[in-house]
Amino acid sequence: MSHLSQLLDSADAEALYSSTFSHNSVHTVNHPATPSIMAQRVTLRKRTPYNTTSNRRRIVKTPGGKLVYHHLKKLPTQPKCGDCGIGLPGVPALRPRQYATVSKRIKTVRRAYGGSRCGDCVKSRILRAFLVEEAKIVKKVIKSQKTTTRK
Repeated sequence: MSHLSQLLDSADAEALYSSTFSHNSVHTVNHPATPSIMAQRVTLRKRTPYNTTSNRRRIVKTPGGKLVYHHLKKLPTQPKCGDCGIGLPGVPALRPRQYATVSKRIKTVRRAYGGSRCGDCVKSRILRAFLVEEAKIVKKVIKSQKTTTRK
């Protein structure tokens, strides 16, 4: 019986389709009456109405069903190496005022230039300083050899 009702339904649908979408008529679809729901207005909570980075906000629905703005804080950026500019591993990304509240061991790494330069840059600085000192010693040795050969 269900198969027969499906055939009738499909036949009715075809008849309805052919009458609705004939080539001579204009295609119009009548939607059932839906209640028009207006969007709730959300008012700003702070005085600045401008869309700036310090005034970012997100719309949040409260448990009471009301829509309100939540003002978002700026995203923290990771401290960067002064030489190469990459983010320093081991130092957390915080806002500047939050660094004042955390202890020193969180803000630095236990190494020379820790919290200021990355490990690769420190390695290259040490190597460069060593090579410069070696060059000075070699220059001094060559100068002393020249003075001994002249005498």
